[in-house]
Amino acid sequence: MAAYLRIGELAKKTGVSVETLRFYEKQRLLQTPHRSESGYRLYDQQTLKQVSFILRAKAVGFSLKDIADLLALEVNREQETCESVKSFAEAKLQEIENKLLELQHMRNALQQITDACCGGEKPATHCTILTALAEGEKRQEHH
Repeated sequence: MAAYLRIGELAKKTGVSVETLRFYEKQRLLQTPHRSESGYRLYDQQTLKQVSFILRAKAVGFSLKDIADLLALEVNREQETCESVKSFAEAKLQEIENKLLELQHMRNALQQITDACCGGEKPATHCTILTALAEGEKRQEHH
């Protein structure tokens, strides 16, 4: 008989919570586990590998939906090409690049309005940050 892990053991080995494992199962990122006679979830070594795959994919920015697609590619390695997998990863990379640009624009705008503020003891009615945000809101209403 293959060595099975209970959910708590799998959680400990992977460093995720039991709730996370149940969530992954519910999202169909993990296969339905075997059950012991007493109803405990029993996971095999393949599931341990799947959880590790999920965690590594999350660490490089893939969403859970992306990970489901990647797992499908993983299962069908024989039918997939490196080109299709690379295209998938490149699309995620472009998405991250776009987010970085957006964050840089946000940072620059916030830096400008923060630098313009005196930060003194004047009442906030004279606050350049609040004024800039309010005027920005008015400008966007006109567009």
